[in-house]
Amino acid sequence: MTEYLILIHGDESRWDALSDDERGAVDAAHRAFNEKAAGRVRAAGELQATSTGTAVRTGADGEPQSTDGPFSESKEVVGGFYLVEGDDRDEVVALAASLAEARQGHGGIEVRPLVGRG
Repeated sequence: MTEYLILIHGDESRWDALSDDERGAVDAAHRAFNEKAAGRVRAAGELQATSTGTAVRTGADGEPQSTDGPFSESKEVVGGFYLVEGDDRDEVVALAASLAEARQGHGGIEVRPLVGRG
């Protein structure tokens, strides 16, 4: 089995604008995802808003410096993740396609294998 990171991208302002019913539908899709994953989820989480983040980058003096968020110039940001095990990429991509964010039109899902973990 190989480990894959599923990154969930989206537009924070669109997420914030969802109604309670729309959020409920997204939550239901995540519950269904976990049932389909059948114990292969190793870790998962929803991230807080980018405004709570800190970026660490090389400063003008060549040393690491931190900057409070938001630090992305893109509307599409990583909002959550799953770390899952799968037999192959196609299996994990099919599983990831069941997430509501794959169909919301303002983000998407990225699936990437971890180096040396399978």
